[in-house]
Amino acid sequence: MLTIWTSRCTSVAEPMRGAQLVSRVSRILKAVSEHPDGLTAAAAAHATGLTRPTTHRLLASLAAEGFVDHDVARGRWFLGPELYLLGSLAADRYDIRDAARESVRLLARETGESAFFSARRGGETVCLLREEGSFPVRSFVLYEGVRFPLGVASAGLAILSFLPEEEVDAYLEEVDLERKWGPQHGEGPLRERIAATRETGYAVNPALILEGSWGMGAAVFDGAGRPAWALSLTGIESRFRPERRPELGRLLLEQAHEVSRAFAP
Repeated sequence: MLTIWTSRCTSVAEPMRGAQLVSRVSRILKAVSEHPDGLTAAAAAHATGLTRPTTHRLLASLAAEGFVDHDVARGRWFLGPELYLLGSLAADRYDIRDAARESVRLLARETGESAFFSARRGGETVCLLREEGSFPVRSFVLYEGVRFPLGVASAGLAILSFLPEEEVDAYLEEVDLERKWGPQHGEGPLRERIAATRETGYAVNPALILEGSWGMGAAVFDGAGRPAWALSLTGIESRFRPERRPELGRLLLEQAHEVSRAFAP
């Protein structure tokens, strides 16, 4: 059993240990969720920055509570049944996929590309829905559960671009996207893409994550007019040539508007 409070002590050190544990558990669960085929304890340690012994202890404790499963034969860890039950109970309040499902299907059908619906969670986007298009050559950068920082991938760029300027400034001061994602994610190039996104209404990712894999995205707004989700398309470079992008952008914006209407007050 995971124990955060080991006594009723009210010292500063005790709650700090509890907060640290919650943070570590959250990082472990996020890492596992990003690997539908499971991941090893060593890979989980690398993804979270935790030591291997700490990672293994946390995984074992989470498995005892049903939050993760361990495939002993393959040495891989997966999300567990308890998370499914908790997620099912939370779905009535938080599951907004139904509002976007038809738009995702329409985008895949009309364009032939893979279509997605992603949600903002703090400084990240999380892919919630994926629909394959008819074009036989596909990009596999996005899949359900994968997370990217805001400003990385077309969905995160679309959301970031339509946040208030002061929030964009604060975010870019806090993160160092260039270190992991390369010089094209430095503040200068990213601000140029933000400006271009605001001008056209849709974001373009010209193979900045994976060579040859392009993406386009449009923000979906909540009832307060804030960008909270995004629709996006991905495919190979030849399918996103300049003459085709305006049509893809138009379809994305039309469907983003339709989904946004579902959240209008």
